[in-house]
Amino acid sequence: MPLAVDVAAPMACYYLLHGALGTSEVTALAVSGVIPAVRVIAGIVRDRTLNGLAGLTLAVNVAGIALSFVTGDARMMIAKDSALSGVISLFMMLSAFTARPVMTPGMRAFITRGNAVREAAWERLASSTRFRRAERRFTGIWGAAMLADCVARLIGAFTLPVSTMVWLSNVLLIAALAVGLVVAGAFGSGPIMWMINNETRDAR
Repeated sequence: MPLAVDVAAPMACYYLLHGALGTSEVTALAVSGVIPAVRVIAGIVRDRTLNGLAGLTLAVNVAGIALSFVTGDARMMIAKDSALSGVISLFMMLSAFTARPVMTPGMRAFITRGNAVREAAWERLASSTRFRRAERRFTGIWGAAMLADCVARLIGAFTLPVSTMVWLSNVLLIAALAVGLVVAGAFGSGPIMWMINNETRDAR
């Protein structure tokens, strides 16, 4: 549902307003950008909390809409998406050099599946150099994938027609996510899962 709201709905809104109704690119993009912003606000109201990603997404959307109207350049609305990927990638890559890589909690939940035996195995392995290296590599690869998405969409925003980037921007994001899943799985979560499986087998 969030993917449909943040990707499909704004794209359909843009082509309806600009292609079918003939509104300007700036107006069409600004209105379509309101859709994910409203979703974020609704989530904040529902959960009564503001997490960092939600706040960043909302701030980037508002800034993109404002810059588009101030400059009259619809490309600013396209460029805002690359800015979001850029900030996220920087945060990921910096956290990869800390004791708490940002992608670790999600990977841990996926690998252990809440199983007490696998959780215990994770705790035993967490201090090993090999395990920690795989943790950092997992987050670092995701950061690199998001950085590549940022660069590709930024270049496209200022070199390709806006109507092309409205759909291509989403394709680039999906491609970056697919690459991240495959590469981070092969060199990060895959080795960790192998270690967890061996540890739980040896513990029986």
